[in-house]
Amino acid sequence: MFAAILFDLDGTLADTAPDLGHAVNTLLREEARPEQPLAKLRPYTSAGVRGLLHAGFGIAPEHPDYDRLAQRFLDLYAARLCAETRLFADIPELLDRIEALRLAWGVVTNKRRRFTEPLTVQLGLSPRTPCIVSGDSTAAAKPSPLPLLHACALLDCAPEHSLYVGDDRRDIVAGKAAGCLTVAVSWGYLGDSGPIEEWGADQIIDHPDELAAFLVTHVAPR
Repeated sequence: MFAAILFDLDGTLADTAPDLGHAVNTLLREEARPEQPLAKLRPYTSAGVRGLLHAGFGIAPEHPDYDRLAQRFLDLYAARLCAETRLFADIPELLDRIEALRLAWGVVTNKRRRFTEPLTVQLGLSPRTPCIVSGDSTAAAKPSPLPLLHACALLDCAPEHSLYVGDDRRDIVAGKAAGCLTVAVSWGYLGDSGPIEEWGADQIIDHPDELAAFLVTHVAPR
């Protein structure tokens, strides 16, 4: 039985790829490089700046230009944070259902607080939930369990009574390490983490309605 449900942000609750992709392509133009189609960039969105610079420029953090390009990318993204970003279809209805069940919920993302706080406000997620945990809210980001343990403390819920929902293997690794039940969503970005069936999630779902139906029979009284 569950008393709280925690969500990853990028690729799970919200489609942030259009605005992140726009920042990458703006940077590519500045560097006199060809732009990349969003379809190529989208799978790397959950990996943040590291993944998107790899997709756009073919570089890793060890590259001598990485720090300069990463900082410029982040500045470009901050300037256009929520122009095209939207909650995925049926996510608003899922959150309504969660609240109707009196189930606590929150967001645990590796996105830095600089971006998470204004974005969750613009998406209507905050202050709807008191639990917004960013990548720099704890000493280590996912796949460390620390952000999830912090979120459970904020919601006053034991990890074993919490569910973590994400679209990347590291979400599942972090959730299991924290002691949460884990759900992988197939509508997300999925990245380069291998087949979703091999991540070790307790459940895989293809649509938010499936999660809503599951919760109806697995909610602990509060």
